[in-house]
Amino acid sequence: MSPLWFPYAQMQTMPPPLNIKSAQGVKLKTENGRELIDAISSWWCVIHGYNHPKINAAIDKQLKKFAHIMLGGLTHNAAEKLAEELVRITPKGLDYVFFADSGSVGMEVAMKMAVQYWKNNSSKDGTVKKYRFASLYKGYHGDTTGVMSISDPKEGMHHLFKGYLPWQYFINPPIGFTDLAGCNASLNKMENLFKMHAEEIAAFVCEPLLQGAGGFNFYPPEFLRGIRELCNKYNVLWIADEVATGFGRTGNMFAVEQAAKGKTKIIPDIMVLGKGLTAGYLGLSATLATEKIYNSFLGNAYEKAFMHGPTFMGNALACSAALASIQIFERENYLEKIAKINKILTDELLNFKAKGVKECRVLGACGVIETENESDHNGIQEFAAKRGVWLRPFLKVVYTTPPYIITESELRKVCKTMKDFFIQKETSKTESRFRKTETFRGDGEPILNKKR
Repeated sequence: MSPLWFPYAQMQTMPPPLNIKSAQGVKLKTENGRELIDAISSWWCVIHGYNHPKINAAIDKQLKKFAHIMLGGLTHNAAEKLAEELVRITPKGLDYVFFADSGSVGMEVAMKMAVQYWKNNSSKDGTVKKYRFASLYKGYHGDTTGVMSISDPKEGMHHLFKGYLPWQYFINPPIGFTDLAGCNASLNKMENLFKMHAEEIAAFVCEPLLQGAGGFNFYPPEFLRGIRELCNKYNVLWIADEVATGFGRTGNMFAVEQAAKGKTKIIPDIMVLGKGLTAGYLGLSATLATEKIYNSFLGNAYEKAFMHGPTFMGNALACSAALASIQIFERENYLEKIAKINKILTDELLNFKAKGVKECRVLGACGVIETENESDHNGIQEFAAKRGVWLRPFLKVVYTTPPYIITESELRKVCKTMKDFFIQKETSKTESRFRKTETFRGDGEPILNKKR
């Protein structure tokens, strides 16, 4: 037995994992030579596919200089340049960048930043009341302790730790990208919450438009506009978790951009990036903040400085990969590629119906089949792998978040495989019922049973 412990898996019963020997483009190659289209971009991050020559070259060039140096008292060009590029491409006003080494840690940074912001702006005795957070049910923000507390405590992956985690405030999100009635209802609940508890809420946290690992719920851009207004009104910060939604997944470079109304942009106080930031090459996250947030940490007292410092923050190899990834994204017009992916997903999935399928939905480069029960998609991973597609369903969701370089034929194969599972499942049940009602002659031909 391997000593390797796998994530989100019951080690006693999990089937042997596939051993990947190489990967190129959108395809994984197993040790026995099987090729699989990676339909989920290795948990949504491998946006340019595998083994991209330009990113490989950027990492190799940096490696010949050095792989990593600490950012404590030192700096390097890759980190400086990446910070500048992120300020350039993100919504105007997010002017300062703090690096960490994963999306979870980037969100921890955001939470600490929000709490310390209020401490730095508190009375002389240092009393801080604003140290709790408000968030959405169906949300997911990572696996470390702080961010587990702002993920769904009822149905989320971390509900087992509810008694251990700090308690936070939650409201129900709208359900559906066009759910304006639900949007207004959620905003009313949010305002009522703020009226009663704003004095202790440091920030409101959400994944903009698309709640990922909480079940791929989509909600309207109008909800983001309402969040910004209410946070301004009740003196609460807004943290946008774009770890999964950033870099094109919802159709725009960043999901918060869809909330713009005319020339009015909707800007969070703090925004966190990860996953697609390095195109899946190396762990890296970026927590961006406005000037208002940054300035609150300035002063003569050391205690006002931001008290966080990951060892591998601003890793030179990771920053080099991210710089190359951004350059590829912009030069090769990836938003146009994403629009084509969206069209194919819409065509293939949006109107699909089958027994056990509750709903199909599409947003940007994300396609979802939600089942009535988790058991309704049992076996789809093995079914898809035999047909050359890698899927990893969870909860009641079968989904695809493909690399943006996927071809039309490859993406249609992914969608067909997802649909064929439910079609063959129902066909198999029908055939099984039919076989139970027949007998066979000696030559093997069936004779339908007749009622006596």
